[in-house]
Amino acid sequence: MIRIFYPKNHYNKKHRGELFPLLKAFVKGSLFADIDRIAMYGVSENEYQFVNTIAECDLAILTMSWNYYQRSKQLLLAENFIKEVEKFNKKVFTHTTGDFGVAIPYYKNCIVVRPNGYVSKLPENHVGIPIFIGDPLKNNKFESKPLFEESINMPLIGFCGQTNASLLNAFKEIGRVFYRNLKYYLKLSIHSPQKIMSSSYLRGQTLKIIKKSNLLSTNFIERKKYRAGVKTSEERTKTTNEFYNNIYNTMYTVCVRGGGNFSVRLYETLAMGRIPILINTEGFMPLADTINWKNHVVWVEENELNTLPDKVLEFHSNRSFKEKEQLMEQNRLLWETHLCFGGYFKILFENIEL
Repeated sequence: MIRIFYPKNHYNKKHRGELFPLLKAFVKGSLFADIDRIAMYGVSENEYQFVNTIAECDLAILTMSWNYYQRSKQLLLAENFIKEVEKFNKKVFTHTTGDFGVAIPYYKNCIVVRPNGYVSKLPENHVGIPIFIGDPLKNNKFESKPLFEESINMPLIGFCGQTNASLLNAFKEIGRVFYRNLKYYLKLSIHSPQKIMSSSYLRGQTLKIIKKSNLLSTNFIERKKYRAGVKTSEERTKTTNEFYNNIYNTMYTVCVRGGGNFSVRLYETLAMGRIPILINTEGFMPLADTINWKNHVVWVEENELNTLPDKVLEFHSNRSFKEKEQLMEQNRLLWETHLCFGGYFKILFENIEL
């Protein structure tokens, strides 16, 4: 059992969304039982003990996100806590939220978990965290067994979502990124600067390359607006079903970053037991020291986008139908054991020297 200390007086109920992810399972009302915790988060009170002093703990957690401390002008509170933990020669875990994250000073005893950012631009004490999602197989009543025929040799690629290959739209997006970055450098914004690019154009170009290829078969549902601009719960249900049906009925799904440098679709595809085609844009991959990601996805570098059809065909052709079935099962298992709430934190803490 891991012993954890966090400063309870830092917690702000009005900003619960900024609470450190693991603590969300434990900072609950008195009527929330452990059976509810296991059902909702896949983690139990028997796995963690929350202690009252730093001296007793195995690791410490900064209660709220760095975004919160910065926005509420309480950075000194966060910094003093990190320094206090350092006196006991123990690690502190903190996190950054949102699409872009915020700049966090380097502290040798601090581990930063984040879904966003660029690997080459941040120090080694930053690690990736997955986007935690509900189980799409169970929630949408799918069977986990693939529906593909052994006789189909051409890779079937799926995508359902917002895309726009228009240069005009790309220039607008680039302008917004430039403006956000400028605000950061002028100290008018806390959001970390982003690469000057259009993510929707990148997505559109990726799909365009696939559609032009005679090596690949496609099942694309392309939309001009997020979730096709839904306004009612019925429309939301319909587009959700279309989204997951698209992943379920295709062996491969294109996963490209959105506004922030990460892809939620990556985790949705793995959870559905399918194979992501990941366009790598220097994102933080969760548990990168534990998971050999290139064994689970078709890995395509952003600057090698034109080679995507060849890479997919090579990946597909070098594996028998049975091996691809096994890989899809392994991807589902990877999500269940490493990328769900409980499994991720267990492995994260096990693999960091405390």
